[in-house]
Amino acid sequence: MAILVCAIMLISGVSAQDVDTNNGYTVTPAGDLFLPAVMSPMTAGTITQGETDWYTVQVSPGTASLTTDLNWGDATDSLSLSAIAPDGTVGPYYDAADGATDGRIFLTISRTGGIAPGIWKFKVYGVSVQGVQSYNFVTY
Repeated sequence: MAILVCAIMLISGVSAQDVDTNNGYTVTPAGDLFLPAVMSPMTAGTITQGETDWYTVQVSPGTASLTTDLNWGDATDSLSLSAIAPDGTVGPYYDAADGATDGRIFLTISRTGGIAPGIWKFKVYGVSVQGVQSYNFVTY
């Protein structure tokens, strides 16, 4: 019983940890966030295996963090998401990066002192896709 309790505590602790630290950025699972009043328009797209789709977002000076939500809802297909900031790249990230294998990559990118202002590019890549996979992508 004690082992089970320790395992449960360890699992919940792991899900709150950083996914990645790169170029001074910390990437963490976004969890259950409330949608802010200001966010980029949600984009609906489709992708096939080996295909790459690109999106851009203008980040204002003083922005503390950026949350990305790539949601395709089919864990049998595999997509990846990379963020190319004006001062470096983070990723690629895959389905389980946010702590759940559910056809969604839901992450928050932050850095002490704020994230780099300017144009951020996001790369959605069809790693392993059967046929055509639809998805939604939004940042806020």
